Amino acid sequence: MHPALELFELNTKKNLDHLHAEFAKLQTGRANASLIEHITVEAYGQRMELKAVASISVQDARSIVIQPWDKSVLGDIEKSLQAANIGVNPVNDGIAIRLNFPPMTEERRKQITKVVGQLAEAAKIKIRQDRQTANDLAKEIAEEDEKERVQKELQHHVDEANRKVEEMASQKEKEVMTV
Repeated sequence: MHPALELFELNTKKNLDHLHAEFAKLQTGRANASLIEHITVEAYGQRMELKAVASISVQDARSIVIQPWDKSVLGDIEKSLQAANIGVNPVNDGIAIRLNFPPMTEERRKQITKVVGQLAEAAKIKIRQDRQTANDLAKEIAEEDEKERVQKELQHHVDEANRKVEEMASQKEKEVMTV
């Protein structure tokens, strides 16, 4: 495989992984640990991800329980959750923090669907930029037939990557709109 194609493939994989991670952070109708595990908490004099200082468990479709390994960081976790503005207020019972998610409204579902579209469009823009970079590398090929073959194969990879982005976005929109 030509280095231009390898570079494009590597960048596309990173791009799709990033898109998947961003989609996981979006609230759907169900409670999901990925909504909050990335939130940073000021604990032990440094910033740490929530998942590094506490266990996060989903009790049912609408609630998440966060139990810190060390009770002394409970207040810090609560502050971080309030600052993260995730749409629910944390309830601190002195042992753990509970997040109770209300049922999503139709308006909120439509807002999240728009965010899904924006994230998908950003991923497609990144794919176009990666294609341009790979195309610039392919233009350096001296042999005309080889250059044309690499550019055709590159376009095939671009089409496939765009199809995957569309598929992921469609799936996430369907998940968000399901009541």
